[in-house]
Amino acid sequence: MITAVDTKNKVKEYIIKNTLANVSQIEDDTLIFETGLLDSMGLLFLIEFLKEEFGVETHDEELVVENFESINSIVAFLESKR
Repeated sequence: MITAVDTKNKVKEYIIKNTLANVSQIEDDTLIFETGLLDSMGLLFLIEFLKEEFGVETHDEELVVENFESINSIVAFLESKR
C-alpha cells in the first residue's frame, strides 16, 4: 500500500524532474504556478502523470487551484480520490 509520504515523494520528484528549478527552491508548500515552476501545459502533463502513476482520473470540476497549487495540495487531492 502506498503511503502519503510515498505519494508526496513521487509528486515532488516529478516536479523537480520536469522543471528547471533548484531542488532547494521546492518545498512541500511552494506555490507551483505562482512561482512559475509549472504553467498550464505543465498542469496537463502533471494530470497525465497522476493518472499513469496513481490511477487517478481528474474531472473538469476538479481543475481548481486548490487541488494543484502545491505538493501538499496535490497529495491531499490524491488522498481524497482514494
